[in-house]
Amino acid sequence: MKKFGNLYEKICNRENLLLADLHASKGKSRQKDVKFHIQNREANLELLHQMLVNKTFKTSEYKTFTIFEPKKRIISRLPYFPDRPVQHAIMNVVGPIWLSVFTKDTYSCIKGRGVHLALKNVKLALKDVPNTTYCLKLDIQKFYPSVDHKILKRIIRLKIKDNDVLDLIDGIIDSSPGLPIGNYLSQFLGNLYLTYFDHWLKEVMRVKYYFRYCDDMVILSGSKQYLHQLLADIRLYLDIDLNLALKPNYQIFPVESRGIDFLGYVIRHDYVRMRKRIKQSFARAIAKRKPKFSLEAYKGWAKHANTLHLIKKLNDDSNKKLQRFRDNRRIQRDGRRENRYIPGP
Repeated sequence: MKKFGNLYEKICNRENLLLADLHASKGKSRQKDVKFHIQNREANLELLHQMLVNKTFKTSEYKTFTIFEPKKRIISRLPYFPDRPVQHAIMNVVGPIWLSVFTKDTYSCIKGRGVHLALKNVKLALKDVPNTTYCLKLDIQKFYPSVDHKILKRIIRLKIKDNDVLDLIDGIIDSSPGLPIGNYLSQFLGNLYLTYFDHWLKEVMRVKYYFRYCDDMVILSGSKQYLHQLLADIRLYLDIDLNLALKPNYQIFPVESRGIDFLGYVIRHDYVRMRKRIKQSFARAIAKRKPKFSLEAYKGWAKHANTLHLIKKLNDDSNKKLQRFRDNRRIQRDGRRENRYIPGP
């Protein structure tokens, strides 16, 4: 297996740091810490360059907060500078190396892939009836917090031999238990942590229909018994090789009777529906006319499913609510005009 060296200078390169900073700040220019950084960008990037060259960069202290949608998770946040540009600078150089290792069956956080490509490929696979009669759906228990640092570092060293780069990445890894959700680098390290598991499934176990988005996995087969045996092998591999455990809520079921709840959709052999909770959240957003809510964003999500009737209904509801809103505003405006004091002659 080829290993890559002489990478650290490319990470420290001033042009790479500028590019990394532009990527990291894209769409975030209104955030207070980003706005402050941009005002001093040139000086900050020179300071960052010196920190990397002198090997004095240290990951900053995390701030944590909890989100509850789509599920309860603890998010870790670093200050924008110097941490976000550093992580982007690393990925500019090391990312293509890791991408070359990923199988085509993983879709999360990879440019050119994503939810809708994964959905497309699941739909294509389901045309192979009866070889896709049954589905094994599983995910990993507390995946990001459970990532073993020693195993992750060993995996990283399979492709990278530059000690300075390894020290830099090791420092970021060791800055928090597991992999902190919210770190830009964490999503790629999470993919890397599972990528040799992907290869094992495809090349050793010869699994034809396998799809992974982060730690959510779907495997299709024509044999329920085969999937039960494969599940036992997967448990053993994850436990021994990656120190991970599956959630106990794994499912093996016939696709036709239940559909595959995956990627925000419920997928069957002949049609796709949006997950009920997502439909409800969009309907509530329209009803409440939430700020910045865009029906177009919903249409972009819904167009990949069989939802023409739903789109029409929500369009009609949205137009009716908008008209009522305008009518109420006009009535209020007219009322204020009538009550306005008019001086006598």
